[in-house]
Amino acid sequence: MPNDTLWTGGTLDNLRREFGDVYEGRTVLVTGADGFMGSHLTDALVELGATVHAFVRANSSGALNNIGHLRERLKVHFADLTDRTSVDYLVRELRTTPDRPYVFHLGAQAHVGESWHRPYETVSANVIGTLNLLQAIVDWELEVEKFDTAGTSEEYGNVQESVAHHHDFDEAGGLILHERSPINPKSIYATSKVAADFLTMNYCDAFGIPGVVTRMFNNYGPRQNPRYVTGTIVTQALTRETIELGNLEPMRDFCFCTDGVRGHLTVAAHGLPGDVYVYGQGENVSMRAWAELILRIGEENGFWPAGRGLVTAESRFRPGTSDVLALRVGHEKLTRETGWQPQVSWEEGVLQTIRWYAENRERWIGRVDWLPTGTPLTRT
Repeated sequence: MPNDTLWTGGTLDNLRREFGDVYEGRTVLVTGADGFMGSHLTDALVELGATVHAFVRANSSGALNNIGHLRERLKVHFADLTDRTSVDYLVRELRTTPDRPYVFHLGAQAHVGESWHRPYETVSANVIGTLNLLQAIVDWELEVEKFDTAGTSEEYGNVQESVAHHHDFDEAGGLILHERSPINPKSIYATSKVAADFLTMNYCDAFGIPGVVTRMFNNYGPRQNPRYVTGTIVTQALTRETIELGNLEPMRDFCFCTDGVRGHLTVAAHGLPGDVYVYGQGENVSMRAWAELILRIGEENGFWPAGRGLVTAESRFRPGTSDVLALRVGHEKLTRETGWQPQVSWEEGVLQTIRWYAENRERWIGRVDWLPTGTPLTRT
């Protein structure tokens, strides 16, 4: 398995300066460790010198797609969050560690669109999985240093007129979402993550588990599932002339995955138990403008020729009125309390992302969900 870690050179030096004194030599559990964000977080923790326990969903092959290069530098637990017995085995083993583990809970079914096609699996993984882990910690009396549950910007949904006065807006009327903003989940995925967040707070209040919630705003980067919007734009542009997307009007706040990892490490290190934190780039961009940015950067750097076009396909729209119109973070609280700031510009992050997809075709080509050639499309 090739080592495609992003934590090299100056990026690694900065990571160690920022977090080395917190995580070096500490026991850490990462659920979802072989996923997109989980694998980048696992990479970082290994490079920081932590003793990492990687919780990876069990399957018949036992394959490690993203952390195979770390196989000799951590302990892998092939288990399933929805299977209480395997969770119990893991937590019982963690009781033998010499310190209180940090827990980064990123294991989830994290795709909005797929939550409509796999609603039971989504709720089971995200709600029951979180409950199983929290209850096992209580039952086995495992003392943890911090329990960081990965939330999502999707929990905020759209502004409801009746509570609009509780939201924050900039001078131009643009919505800014903070930790205190009302939530209004518009998908099964978002609702399941709201439940996971509240379960974390419930167990903090009732049993003293030092839980925090870190709501992520649209992480992107290498290793991401190509069915997410950034990956589907890049992989289509690498392969064919026309890029098929859904609704191009919604606004999103894209944050490169290394800044996202730093967000989780920061909240786990310095966040107050029982509190919620949000992170993101702090800027909004429409899906159309994001796609155009990706196409321009790829063209300028020779990854594809000029002339790639955008079309919309109704089959790629979210069902009914469930689309979320604008998600932009206000990370003032996290910055004020910890000094966290995003460090990677969109241009730099997009270029790194394109390069990874271009160099790792075999890692994604079998996972794309492009529409078959000949499907009727509406040109934009």
